[in-house]
Amino acid sequence: MSKSQGKKIAPIPMSSNLGVVELIDTYFTAYNSARLREACQLLSRDVFIPGVTVGVSLSGAMTPAGFGVSALAPLIRNGFIDWMISTGANLYHDMHYGLGFELFAGSPFLDDVKLRQEGTIRIYDIIFGYDVLLETDAFIRKILQAEPFQKRMGTAEFHYLLGKYVREVEKQLGVENSCLLATAYECGVPIYTSSPGDSSIGMNVAALALEGSQLVLDPAIDVNETAAIAYAAREGEGKSAAVIIGGGSPKNFLLQTQPQIHEVLGLEERGHDYFIQFTDARPDTGGLSGATPSEAVSWGKIDPDELPNTIVCYTDSTIALPLVTAYTLNQCPPRPLKRLYDQRPALLETLQRDYLAAKANPVVSAGGTEEVATYPCGTPIRK
Repeated sequence: MSKSQGKKIAPIPMSSNLGVVELIDTYFTAYNSARLREACQLLSRDVFIPGVTVGVSLSGAMTPAGFGVSALAPLIRNGFIDWMISTGANLYHDMHYGLGFELFAGSPFLDDVKLRQEGTIRIYDIIFGYDVLLETDAFIRKILQAEPFQKRMGTAEFHYLLGKYVREVEKQLGVENSCLLATAYECGVPIYTSSPGDSSIGMNVAALALEGSQLVLDPAIDVNETAAIAYAAREGEGKSAAVIIGGGSPKNFLLQTQPQIHEVLGLEERGHDYFIQFTDARPDTGGLSGATPSEAVSWGKIDPDELPNTIVCYTDSTIALPLVTAYTLNQCPPRPLKRLYDQRPALLETLQRDYLAAKANPVVSAGGTEEVATYPCGTPIRK
C-alpha cells in the first residue's frame, strides 16, 4: 500500500495527565473520532484566523444543557464566531441562565405524568420548574412592550435588543458568566432565527400582537442581511466559513446565503469556502440535516474547489462542541471582534447597489457585442 494514502496508526498508552489537544491529536485515530480531529485541526489552522468570516448555525437543545454559556460564549468573546443562525428555542432556554433561573441534571427515565403533576419540565435528562417558563415568558412580555420594540425589524436587531435587556438583568443579579444572547450583544455578533414563530419567544410576540403591539419580525430583512454578510466575506482575500451544529432550518438559512447571491440576485457564484458540520442525521433519507457538502455543491452553496475543506462528523453535538471549544481555545490566539451587527446597514447597502447594477446592465459575451439571455434577476441562462 502507498504510504501517501494514509498515516500510520501508532498506538501509545494514555497517561494520567493527558490534555485535550494531545487527546484529540493523538488518540482520535479513526471513524468519527478522526473526523472530529480533522474538524478541530481545520478550524484552528484555517478557519479561526484573520480574513475568514465564520457563521455558525445552532439547532438541537444545546443551550438548556448550558453550552450557550460554557462553549459558545467563549468562542464569541475570542472572536471565533462572527454571526449566527439559531433556533428560537435555543435562545429562549439560553435566557433562563441570564435571568438567574436554575436547571438541573436529571434522568431520561422519570415518570412524565408525575413530573407534570409536580410542575416539572423535562428535556430528556434536564429538568426544571414550570415556573421557569412562566417567569421567562413574563420577562419577555414585559420588555417587548418597550418603545424600541414597537416597529418592524429583523431578528438580528430583535435579539440584539433582547440581549441588551438580559445583560442588564445579569448585572443586577450578579450573574458571573453571561448567556449567549448577552454575550452576542456585548460583542456585536448578530444572531438570526430562521423560524421566528417557532419558539416560546415567537409565541409571546404573537400574544402581544393581539394586544396591539407594533412589533413585526420580518424574515425578508434576515434573508437580505445574511446574504449581505456572506457577500462581503469575500472582499479582498477574505473567505466564508459555515460551521453547522446539528442541522434543520438554521443549517439551510446559513447555507442559502450563497444561492441567494447568485441564483436570485444574479451576482457572483462561488459558495462557502469551509463547511464543517456535527450531526447525527443520515444523508440517505433526503433531509437537509444530513445533506453532505458534495450535495451542497450542486446548489452552489459550497465552492466545489473547496471540497477538501469540508468535514462532516457524525456524532452528538453535545460531545463535539465542548471538545472543539476546548481544543480551539487552546490552539488559536483570539481574533479581533468584527462586530458585524454594527456593519449591517453598510453591508446591505453594498449588496443592494451591486444587485441593482447587475439588473440594469445586461451581461454581454466575451467579445462584448452579443447580449447573453438572463433570468429576470440577471443570472445568465445556461443553454
